Amino acid sequence: MVDGSTTKGERTRRRIVEMAAPVFNRQGYVGASLRDLVDATGLEKGGIYNHFGSKEQLALEAYDYAMSRVTESLARSQDGATDAVDRLTRMIRAFAGNARRPAIEGGCPIMNTAIEADDTHSDLRDRARESMTLWHRLVGRIVKDGKADGTLSAGVDPYALASTITASLEGALMLARLYDDPAHMDRVVEHLVGHVEQLRAEKA
Repeated sequence: MVDGSTTKGERTRRRIVEMAAPVFNRQGYVGASLRDLVDATGLEKGGIYNHFGSKEQLALEAYDYAMSRVTESLARSQDGATDAVDRLTRMIRAFAGNARRPAIEGGCPIMNTAIEADDTHSDLRDRARESMTLWHRLVGRIVKDGKADGTLSAGVDPYALASTITASLEGALMLARLYDDPAHMDRVVEHLVGHVEQLRAEKA
């Protein structure tokens, strides 16, 4: 159903972003050619640039769209969680699920963008850094809530745990893709789930 509050131009612009996002996520900013974008969107060069002033602008909006898909998936994983340990466990397993069935074609936009744009595109690199920072803050907030309600031990460092979880999962994703073997992700997930469970506060 088409939202009557949006104009035809806005709908076209959104469709371009949605079609371009997997291209940039798979091939990167440099690797995604104008021909690739034309083929993906079904529009000619003029049609694309009629809505976006530059390839850079389209790439940034495509990244934001890709990340919104990933964020929605992780957010859904929190539905029905019972405590901080359960929330963290669900998040870890949801990331692994996305590795097998990506929310956006091409896999994790943070990893793809951070690697490809590190030296080539500072704005995209900054976008990836902002996304990772938000993920760290989410883990930190879960930890702080868990400490406050007595679920997690008082000595748990939210910043250290956030780094451990995100670095482990992104590293596992890289190995799983490099060797085309999901066992790398499975091992890390089980390790992290066990680690999080060990952080549970002992009952008095």
